[in-house]
Amino acid sequence: MSLTRLERVFGAEAPSNCRIGRPAYRKALICFLTCGDPDLNCTIDLVKAVAAAGADIVELGIPFSDPLADGPTIQSSSYRALQAGTTVSDVIKCVEAIREASEVPLVLMTYFNPVYNYGLERFANDAASAGADGVIMTDLPIEEIAQWKSVADTAELATVLLVAPTSTKERIERIAKMASGFIYCVSRTGVTGAGDTLPGEVVELVNRTKSVTDLPVVVGFGISKPEHVNKVLQYADGAVVGSALVDLIARHHHTGDVLERVSEFVRSLKG
Repeated sequence: MSLTRLERVFGAEAPSNCRIGRPAYRKALICFLTCGDPDLNCTIDLVKAVAAAGADIVELGIPFSDPLADGPTIQSSSYRALQAGTTVSDVIKCVEAIREASEVPLVLMTYFNPVYNYGLERFANDAASAGADGVIMTDLPIEEIAQWKSVADTAELATVLLVAPTSTKERIERIAKMASGFIYCVSRTGVTGAGDTLPGEVVELVNRTKSVTDLPVVVGFGISKPEHVNKVLQYADGAVVGSALVDLIARHHHTGDVLERVSEFVRSLKG
C-alpha cells in the first residue's frame, strides 16, 4: 500500500530503542494561507513559494463570513477573500492548479457551514479529486463528526482533528480514535493570532495527546517566530504558522515583492 503525501512528510520510523512506543517522526513546518487573499492566482503562487522555501505541509483556509476560531488577522483575510468573490468551488480549483505544479500536502481548513452548503459527499469527492490530502473542520465536534468522517474516509481524505488545553484525557482519547493524518494541538484557549510567547501548558497537552495516539501531533496558534518553531519541535512533531504569515502577505501584497518576503520568512522558520 502506497504512502499518502502526509505520511511521506512525517516519515514514521520505528522507535530507536526497540521497545514498544510511538514512531519517531520527522519534524514538519506547516504554513497556513487564506485561499483567495489577496486573490486566487496569488494564492497559487504563494503556495508554490512557501513549499519551495521549506514548508512541508500547507493549510489552505476556506474563507468564511463567521470564522469564530480565528483572530483579527485571519478574520480580515477571510473578509478580503470573500470580497474578492472567493467561493468553495474556487478553492477546489485552486487546489487543482497547485497540484499541477507541486506535490506539497494540502490540508483544507474550514468550518462546517460552507461544506454543508456545498454538500458533504460532493465536497469530499471534489477536494480529493483536485488533490487535497485532508480537511480540518474547525467547528465540528466529535459528537457530530460521524457522517463527515465516513464521507472523508471513502474519499481518502484525512480527518485532522483539534485538541485544546481544556480537553480532558477522555475527550482526547475519543478524538484520537476518530482522527487521521495528524492531530492538531491548539496551544491556548481563544482564537488564532501571532504571539510573543507560548503557553507552558502546551507541552503537557502534547504529551497527553501522544500518550493515546501514534499519529503525528502538531501545535498551532500563536507560533510566529523561528524560536517558537524551534521550541515547539523539541516536543511536537510539527509547528503551524498562520497569522504571522497572513499578516506579512497583507502588508506586502501591493509592494511587488510579496513572494520574496514570504519565501524569506518561511526559510527563516525552516532554518
